[in-house]
Amino acid sequence: MTHGSGTAASEISRSPSPSAIRALPPLLINQIAAGEVIERPASVLKELVENAIDAEASRIRVELERGGIELIRVTDDGCGIPEDQLILAIAPHATSKIAIAEDLDRIATMGFRGEAMASIASISRMSVRSRPPSATAAAIIEIEGGDASPIRPASGPLGTTVEVRNLFFNTPARRKFLRTPTTEQTRCKDWLTDLALARPGIAFQLVCDGKTALDLASADGPRRRILDILGSELESELIEARLDQFDDARGVTIWGLVGLPSIARATAKAQHVFINGRAVRDRTIQHALREAYRGLIEPGRHPTAVIMLEISPQSVDVNVHPAKLEVRFRDQSSVHQSVLRAVRDALRSADLTPALPTKRSASDTQILPPPSSSSGSRAFVDYFRRDISASADRLDFDAVREAVARADRAHTPVAPSPIPPDERGSASSADQQSTSSVSDRLLEPRPHSRALQVHNQYLVTQDATGLLLIDQHALHERVMFEKLLARVTNAPLERQRLLTPAVVQASPSTIDRLDDLRPLFDRVGVACEALSPTSIAIHEFPTLLFERRVDPVEFLEELLAALDADRLSPNDEQALHEVLDMMACKAAIKAGDRLSEEEIAELLALRDHVERSSNCPHGRPTTIRVTIDQLDRMFGRT
Repeated sequence: MTHGSGTAASEISRSPSPSAIRALPPLLINQIAAGEVIERPASVLKELVENAIDAEASRIRVELERGGIELIRVTDDGCGIPEDQLILAIAPHATSKIAIAEDLDRIATMGFRGEAMASIASISRMSVRSRPPSATAAAIIEIEGGDASPIRPASGPLGTTVEVRNLFFNTPARRKFLRTPTTEQTRCKDWLTDLALARPGIAFQLVCDGKTALDLASADGPRRRILDILGSELESELIEARLDQFDDARGVTIWGLVGLPSIARATAKAQHVFINGRAVRDRTIQHALREAYRGLIEPGRHPTAVIMLEISPQSVDVNVHPAKLEVRFRDQSSVHQSVLRAVRDALRSADLTPALPTKRSASDTQILPPPSSSSGSRAFVDYFRRDISASADRLDFDAVREAVARADRAHTPVAPSPIPPDERGSASSADQQSTSSVSDRLLEPRPHSRALQVHNQYLVTQDATGLLLIDQHALHERVMFEKLLARVTNAPLERQRLLTPAVVQASPSTIDRLDDLRPLFDRVGVACEALSPTSIAIHEFPTLLFERRVDPVEFLEELLAALDADRLSPNDEQALHEVLDMMACKAAIKAGDRLSEEEIAELLALRDHVERSSNCPHGRPTTIRVTIDQLDRMFGRT
């Protein structure tokens, strides 16, 4: 035992000292740099196409083999590279785009570091063939794993062609981490699409394994290019967002097309953001987009948007990410507010009521027949519970007709209203002033004041464009949310003291957070305190919820569950919106509540004067439109 310990000790004492510091060879330096800049074929494509854009090309052709793993060829008709500069084009940290340190504060080109070509050359078999307008012939240089051959003359048109073969051939550890050729090809196409969106004046072509995958002619503006890529069928679903604050060195100009809430996606892949023509992934702008659509789309879904910002180069630092995918703003808050304002104003000015999704047959004259499993009014109810953004849904017109007919036959005067007096214009004195203007409007005759209640759940009415189908709970929930938000903005919500405290069971960790939660609870009219290490006593509850017979225990349990799951932060304004959303949902009329004709008219009038009435606070639609065109097709008039 002693001998063994001594041996171990002697081995430790003889362990080698750290290696001496040494300068790395150029090839290894470039391969390390390539690890930061070149992740996959799409990274190579991005760097080469950006160089072609900087060369003022009017047409760029990209060819791929096996997703770019075996070949990436980029051909442009730009200004070309003189023969005596070809060797510099592949040298590390050699560039024509900056000269002094101050140039880094006013970068207006796509590339600027001068490391991409050297990095690519160190991990592939690359050739660069180029001919500037001043030359009568082209010249070519070939590089394999960083070793360059002598430059020699070659035939070739004006511009530059860069071929990159056998990516990562000399770094197999990197090559084995590449995905399938199909996946790599998709990523290449995504990047080329982004670059094409930002440069509508340039024609782009992508050829994958001999087949044309993308062919974009030069466009006369960004709108045309966006529609060419996203699809012209979305033109009616996109609205223009713009803001011009470029009045000083720190200003910003914003233009873009943003999608209606009905075409929100399950991922953020349909969001494209550009800063001075550079495609970026920026959390500040993504957050502004989410805020602009808050309450218009369901949680977990993402708006479709193409946002282009022009900002002074001195106000944005593009030199913060090796692959130039991220930027840093000097005034991040100002950019966030500008994007939020531009998108929110665009949404406010648009009619966000989604049209009923339909799918046409090949002849484009008939709606596809209804699924065989759907029948009668049950199909009508089930249909409108689906996600309306799913374009594959088929409309069961027979079920719609049957549901409306049955409801018409069964419609009779109904029992007392579940809409509280507060919503009908006879509010308490504390709210009289805030609701008087709405009450006055309820007396005005309206073109759609007559409506039909279907199965005590949906309202059917009309407007100038067609038939409106309204979810009574979702619409009233939006009305309640906006009213609560207006009230709490000025003062805490009114509360009522309970005769006997309501007791809620809670975890010790939640009870420990009560002091942090108290400011939020005070704003929404909840007064509570710890009763024991595992229980909370509710002493006061919002008057509105109390009048709507909302169970205090159930409400607080749901709220605490959300907080424990870290979905809400008590100090965030978003937390207030979430709580008000829960309150509105609890207080709103429910599916199954029968409404009188007067109450239906009042609810429809409120719809006309509440912001974002097209969606409930959860983002679900309150209203779906069946257009006149759809009705004409349904009845065979077209």
